[in-house]
Amino acid sequence: MSFADVVDFANRNPVCAFATAEGDQPRVRYFLLWYADPDGFYFHTNTAKQVYAQLRANQKIELAFYDFNPPEQGGGTMLRVTGEVEFLEDAHLRNCLLEQRPFLKELGDDPAEYLAIFRVGRGEAWFWTSADNLREDAIPRQKFP
Repeated sequence: MSFADVVDFANRNPVCAFATAEGDQPRVRYFLLWYADPDGFYFHTNTAKQVYAQLRANQKIELAFYDFNPPEQGGGTMLRVTGEVEFLEDAHLRNCLLEQRPFLKELGDDPAEYLAIFRVGRGEAWFWTSADNLREDAIPRQKFP
């Protein structure tokens, strides 16, 4: 497995379970990946959301991307990613996001006030299938960057 395989899998399966923590309480929801590349996994959120406050307080995160196969075909493949979030203040990146997702412009006149772009740019990733069920600690991890 290479990090290129990880990036490809995430881009082909962009909906992921997205886990944060609020104090000692885990919080999980589904998120839509903006994109992944050799520098990491890119996302965005509204600064008014609880997830934004959770990420500001604790940058540690875990993601789970899933490619479903019916049980009779052996189940699916999961990509798990652990890492830390870094917020990106980049006008060019913000403009690209607004061009690709124009519905975000409807949230207000100044995207810098409500739009937070962030990346999971360092951590580790690994693939899991049902064949790995009892050997999770033996699965090879891909560290990134």
